[in-house]
Amino acid sequence: MKPLAIRDGAVLRPYTEDDAAELTAVVAANRPHLSRWLPWAATYGHQDSVDYVARTQAQLAAEDGFEGAIVVGGEIVGGAGFHAIDRLNHSTSIGYWLTEDAQGSGLMTATVTTLLDHVFEVWALHRVVIEAVVDNHRSRAIPERLGFTEEGVLREAKLVRGRYEDAALYAMLASDWKRAPRVAIGSE
Repeated sequence: MKPLAIRDGAVLRPYTEDDAAELTAVVAANRPHLSRWLPWAATYGHQDSVDYVARTQAQLAAEDGFEGAIVVGGEIVGGAGFHAIDRLNHSTSIGYWLTEDAQGSGLMTATVTTLLDHVFEVWALHRVVIEAVVDNHRSRAIPERLGFTEEGVLREAKLVRGRYEDAALYAMLASDWKRAPRVAIGSE
């Protein structure tokens, strides 16, 4: 898969083996910020990066989704992509994270917009979901800003910081995306 242009100076591209050291350093530098919502970040190390990069490459080779690096100015500032594709139901889910310094500029809204354009226009899937811990207001703002429908709350669906947390479930259908007004990318 070729890199996807997000906006000027920002791309979403496949991970390569060369990214393992940088990815490890980025997560380590943002551990308190990331581990608040992402359980994997609390103990993430170099071998985790090596294994993760290998999994994303295998996923891409199997045409079973895409998870990539958000790169701004040549540096990794986050990750986003599609989890496994449900071919029978023509659906997938999106996950994402950003470094603390990269928040607030509309970067993740632009990234998810790019992912939605790709999944509906190139892959021709029917449905995309996003799950976010109920108290993670920044993460929930992305699907809300982009016109996703909140379909409900998944009780105690995410194990975060040693506790089970409720997660909001959002969905976007291809027909909704075609009608959705494009939002101004500003503060997220």
